[in-house]
Amino acid sequence: MQQIGVGGERFDGVTEIAVLRGGGLGDLMFAVPALEALAAAYPDARITLLGTPAAAMVLRGRTDAVHAFEELPIAPGVRDSGDGAPDAEDFVARLHGRFDLAVQLHGGGRNSNPFLLRLGARHTVGTATEDAEVLERWVRYVYYQHEVLRALEVVSLAGAVPVTLDPRVRVADHERVAVRERLGVTGGGARLVAIHPGATDPRRRWSPDRFAAVARARLEAGDDVVLVGDASDVPAATAIVDALPAHLTGRVHDLTGTVPLGGLPAVLAAADVMVGDDSGPRHLAVAVGTPTVGVFWFGNVVNAGPFDRGRHRVHLSYVTRCPVCGVDVTQVGWTAERCAHDPSYVDEVDPQLVLDDVADLLRTV
Repeated sequence: MQQIGVGGERFDGVTEIAVLRGGGLGDLMFAVPALEALAAAYPDARITLLGTPAAAMVLRGRTDAVHAFEELPIAPGVRDSGDGAPDAEDFVARLHGRFDLAVQLHGGGRNSNPFLLRLGARHTVGTATEDAEVLERWVRYVYYQHEVLRALEVVSLAGAVPVTLDPRVRVADHERVAVRERLGVTGGGARLVAIHPGATDPRRRWSPDRFAAVARARLEAGDDVVLVGDASDVPAATAIVDALPAHLTGRVHDLTGTVPLGGLPAVLAAADVMVGDDSGPRHLAVAVGTPTVGVFWFGNVVNAGPFDRGRHRVHLSYVTRCPVCGVDVTQVGWTAERCAHDPSYVDEVDPQLVLDDVADLLRTV
């Protein structure tokens, strides 16, 4: 593949690379193609991912692009909270001078660039907003850019070219089989539809009654349904189950709040199709190779939508103003303050259209 953006020459003598990427599960998935590009460009280097504990839980043993993990300390704009996080001064002192190349894939650089520079790497690359301290090689941070392509543009500054656009997270066949056996979804014609009814931002959440309509139709078609998510998704999952006829709930497997993050890749990989909002589990489903049908606010498709339509379908809501106060919601990121309201921006998406794509993917993929 060609490099993305202006690019740059590879640095000489690089044997230790640090990559800064905190945030949630989706943020982690967006960085994986860039990590793979770095691993291909510097095959003799050791790559250490500086991230949250979720990074090691999801990626350890499931990618060859990361060789070590370091948990980030609490630092403004880098990591806001976390029980048991390392002390920031100890973190910097322990890692100072270890890396030949440090890569910033964490936001616009206002806070992350100064943090990265404290590590004392010989070379640095990353993004920068207009008011951010710049690194040795940098590219301007503009909010509306796909996060995968943004990260690939950053690593291109270090001479790394893409080897993939989709994130890749390995799941072994025996893991998929084990999940389906545990759920009782076995046999040649058995099909499993995964549903994640949540998103970090409430405005990106399709309401439970919409997901319930999808679940009911697939259950009536003879499929099993597995509900996934963390503890915050339990109320939505409960509402979905409560909305279903009692005679169908025996083939609904509600795993919300029960599956550790390290076990989520196998559950998603066991599904034939995954339906979800613009959320970390949907991005992880793409990474493990499961076809998806996503419900998106149209602005988020620019930054986070899947690239292909053979395996991944997208349904868009074109809300441009807050339904409560009417403020323009297209100016996001660094360009405008958000209002305090959290209505769903995506409930205008018709469940029947989502169902049509689920059926099509089950027939064709």
